[in-house]
This record gives sequence, C-alpha cells and structure tokens, in this order.
Amino acid sequence: MLDFMGNEKNENLKCPYRKSCGGCQLLNMTHSEQLTHKQRTAVRLLGKFGHVSEIIGMDYPYHYRNKAQYAFKFFRGKILCGVYQSSSHRVVDIESCLITSPTADRIALTVKKLLKSFKLKAYDENTRQGFLRHLLIKNGFKSGEVMVVLVTGTQEFPKKRSFVNALLKAHPEITTVVQNVNNRFTSMVLGEKSEVLYGDGKITETLCGLKFRISPKAFYQINPIQTEVLYNKALELADFKGDESIIDAYCGTGTIGLIASKSVKSVIGVEINADAVKDARENAKLNGIKNEKFYTADAGSFMTELAEKGEKTDAVIMDPARAGADKAFLSSLVKLSPEKVVYISCNPETLSRDLAYLTRNGYKVKKIQPVDMFPHTDHVETVVLMSKVGVEYA
Repeated sequence: MLDFMGNEKNENLKCPYRKSCGGCQLLNMTHSEQLTHKQRTAVRLLGKFGHVSEIIGMDYPYHYRNKAQYAFKFFRGKILCGVYQSSSHRVVDIESCLITSPTADRIALTVKKLLKSFKLKAYDENTRQGFLRHLLIKNGFKSGEVMVVLVTGTQEFPKKRSFVNALLKAHPEITTVVQNVNNRFTSMVLGEKSEVLYGDGKITETLCGLKFRISPKAFYQINPIQTEVLYNKALELADFKGDESIIDAYCGTGTIGLIASKSVKSVIGVEINADAVKDARENAKLNGIKNEKFYTADAGSFMTELAEKGEKTDAVIMDPARAGADKAFLSSLVKLSPEKVVYISCNPETLSRDLAYLTRNGYKVKKIQPVDMFPHTDHVETVVLMSKVGVEYA
C-alpha cells in the first residue's frame, strides 16, 4: 500500500536516530499506544471541563511535515547536516527522517554534497566564520511546489549562480530558491534580509479548497493532512448558520478565518505580525474572498476597543501559540462577550488554564476534541467549543 506521497506503507518503520536526536519523544510506542497516551493526557488536563471525545489519529503517521529545517556544522573534517539534538546545539547528522518529507531530505543531502564540491564551509556559531548556517525547505503536498531557503552567515555567496543551477539540475521539482542572511548570535533560524535567487520567493498550497501563498517567514500549519481534519472539526463544532459576524484572533496568514468565511456573513482577522497580515490580505485576494478584513493589532486590545464602543461579535475563533492566551486577552474576550468561542490549542496545559478562567467568567465548555497533529511527539492539539452561560444551541 502507498501513502499520500507515494511511499510504501510500513507500520513498523524504525528511526536510527531516535536516541541521538530526541525530537520524537514517543517513538518507543506504537502509534496506537501513542494515541492512548495522548488521550489520557487530554482527559487528565481537560476532563474536569467536560467529556473529552476520542482523539482523531492520522491514517499514515509518517513523513507528514511540509516544513523541514536543517542545521549545518563542520566537525572532525566533515560537514554535518541534520537537526539539533533535543535541548542542545549539537548537530545530529541524518540522511532521512520519519516525519519530514522524503523530498526535503533528498534536497538536504544534495546541498550537503554541493557545499563540498563548491568548497563552501558550514557556518561556525562560535567563530562566526563560514557560509551555510541552516537550510529551510517548504513543500506543498498538493501543489508539488518546493521552496529552498539557504540561510547563510554572510551576504557573500561565491559562485552563486552555478550553485543554484547545480541544485536545480539535481532537483527540477524546486520552484523557488531564496538566500536569507542571518549573521546574528541568535537561536532564530531566519535573519531579516533575503534575496530571491530563483522563482518568486513563495510557494502556493491548497488547504480546505482554498489557495495560500507561503513565504519563507510565513507561519503555515506543518501537517497539512491533519490541519484539514482540525479545521473541518473546528467549523463543524462552531456550526455557523451563515449570518454570523466573527473574529479570527491570532489570525496569522488568515487560514482558518478565510476557510470559515464561506460559512458566515463577515470575518475580522486580527494579528500583531504585519508581515503575516500582508500575506493574509494576499491570500484573501487570491481566493476572491471579500467578506474578511484584516487588522494589524494586538488581538486583546482590539477586542477591548470593540467592547468599549459597544460593538458585538457572534463568535471568536482563537488559535494562540503554545503559551496560550494571556490574561489581558481573556479579559477582553469576556468583555466583548461573543456567544461562541472556538479555541484551537496546541498545548493542553495552557488550554486547561485558560478554560479555567473562561468558565469562571461566564462561559461553559460544550465540546472537547483532541487531534493528533504531530505523531511520534508528545504534542496534543485540541479544539474546544464554548458558549456563554444561558445560551443553548439546537
């Protein structure tokens, strides 16, 4: 049997880097055992708020990442290309990973060989000498488009055109190549300055029937297969009737709000990152969506201002980072007082904390649905539907 990327299906795949990498914490369990473990975690942290539905697993829990980051280092006369060992800056040299796309792994190996043939060095964070620091690859599973970002420690790129041509000859599936310069002493992968070396610097991918343009810095859900499951479940729980005005808080590049736009009257997307808002507006235009407006602002302050003006919204969709929502945001949500709240969380611990606040301040939990977005890791994604106390739905 083949998986969605054309690979032979093998339920007994083993990772030779499990002990040295540490990125996949649950590889000692079968996938079924992992789901049981995550279900128990969700019940332990969220069960006090209501019934926790059975976690939705992934049919083929391998090679699901559409984004891969590789670190480079020169060690004992050879170039290492791989990932940082968990909680360290030690580079684990790898050839293939069970959760990244095979396309990305093949390109990374080619880049590693090209460095040697072009006599280019891996960047040394201590001496700040050398050339290639990181490699970022994003690929559209549905579109087939591939972006390669060469993160260098210096702007100077010897034999740049020849290097790119050699990479494209080896991998004609690549649709754009970008050089990003990061010469700072930082754990951040990307720097501020970028130059497009081939293509237009972005790729296009399809999600839930809509097209999205993805730039090197744009946030886009890493597991596109389960993202469709997650978003469809969120909209199923929300059960919009078509006449609602909703807010997509922490909207990023606009994915969930734009997908929801076909089911409601209007959407307001709020995001503090100006680059993400720019991408969101481009995505709305790309899909011909005219009933969503995007604002560059802190979501909490934005909703507080709406409440103070006496304006109302029917529902808020929120998808914060792992740290969850801060108290200022939650307070603004209570002030705005939407009838429905759809909370998409990637951290059940902070979700539990935030639900405790909201249930103390006029909301009740109606549905709790875990989704396994990142098989083999200990991460648990959850969709929660809340309503104002006293509001019932058919």
